[in-house]
Amino acid sequence: MPQPMKELDPGASPQEWFGNELRKLRLAEHLSAKELGHAVQVSGDMILAIEKGQYPSCRRDVAQRLDNFFTTGGLFDRAWPMAFGNRNADKKRADADKAATGRGEGTVQVRTGRILGGDAPIPRPGSHEPVHRRSFLHIGGLAAIAPIDLTEVFAPAGLSLPATVGPSDIDQVLAAATAISGMDNELGGGGMVRDVAGRAMQWSAGLLQAQCPEHLRAELFASVSRLGIVVGASAFDSYHHDDATQTFKFAADCAEEAGDWHLRAKTYSFLARQAVWINAPDDGLTFAEKGLVRSDRLTATEQAMLHTARARAFGKMGNVRETMAAVGAADDAFSRARASEASPWMAYYDEAQHNGDTAHALFDLAILAGQDPGRAARRFDTAVKGHPDAYRRSRAISRTKLASLIMAKGDPRQAAAIGHDALDEVGRLTSRRAADDLRQLGRFASKHQQIPEASNLRARIAATVST
Repeated sequence: MPQPMKELDPGASPQEWFGNELRKLRLAEHLSAKELGHAVQVSGDMILAIEKGQYPSCRRDVAQRLDNFFTTGGLFDRAWPMAFGNRNADKKRADADKAATGRGEGTVQVRTGRILGGDAPIPRPGSHEPVHRRSFLHIGGLAAIAPIDLTEVFAPAGLSLPATVGPSDIDQVLAAATAISGMDNELGGGGMVRDVAGRAMQWSAGLLQAQCPEHLRAELFASVSRLGIVVGASAFDSYHHDDATQTFKFAADCAEEAGDWHLRAKTYSFLARQAVWINAPDDGLTFAEKGLVRSDRLTATEQAMLHTARARAFGKMGNVRETMAAVGAADDAFSRARASEASPWMAYYDEAQHNGDTAHALFDLAILAGQDPGRAARRFDTAVKGHPDAYRRSRAISRTKLASLIMAKGDPRQAAAIGHDALDEVGRLTSRRAADDLRQLGRFASKHQQIPEASNLRARIAATVST
């Protein structure tokens, strides 16, 4: 039975007035929140949150798209500074006041609560409760991260945890994240990589149980978030999707406790990519939009990463106009990227990565909506040529998708030659994503049984990966 809509009070705040006007127009057009969100390139959850006055900072371009859709003559754009602009200014002033107080007293300023919540942390829909020092034991997510009983986390014979967290412990977490990320990119997320990642995640999350000096608290949560992103990516690649989702959300909570907008953006980018991969593009769009909240606090590279996630969601929906707009936004952001501004964990997002990621969205348009395959092919080719051996999995996936695109829309013989090169690399990986892409290539090749090169490629794929 559907839940009754929350009764709005347009006089309670500028945000609720804004939301009330939006709801009236939506209902007058007999649209669901999901339908309106699809039309203006955001999620249905975001539309409902704006209507209820619960969305922390609606971007101005969303207000402008609402005006265009409803032909309001600029109503929402004019109301935006009152509803959201002042709120952002108040937040900046509050941050400045806190920083000034910290300097005056000569103490380290300690963040409290979530970066989107103020002093009293409020959980996001579908998220864990706020992460405090012992809360992860109660959320049930850690047990799913690795095939090790949760009770072993604090067993002296299994994991040796310090009584008090020090800088060297945080350095170990970050070193583990770097090492596991390197193995994952080069070898794939299965096998030994998954086992090592799971054990490292348990030890690092266990540090949240230890005493931690307040001046190290933000660094600790940030380091655990960083490792959680890496471990979640490994689980995603090995198709342990429930584990990956729980780990990414745990990492997002830790990032918010640390007050780190950059890590938060990264976790939502991965959640979006995973949702698109498992054929839940609307969820992927929601996660990407969450990552773009307060995009002014993100680097241009991070904005490009999240707009690419939006493009991949729209591409999976076969929505040509929105996909092209999102690819354009991603390209624009990437053109403004500066290597000096990038966080260490964003170093991977170079020209090859950007071209490969946007090519996936354009691939779906070519296959699902009959669009020009050349746009995707050129980007995949740039990705293949640009990825070094350290990113062998990304190179193999781009090469396989390029072969599939040409097999479906171009010369099957050329596609077969590229496909054999992809097989040479994928055979050394433990990536189930890479294996699935090969299966797709095999299905496209099966449509050209009369061509020996395509038949031979299909037979080799069948011998390499189980169908």
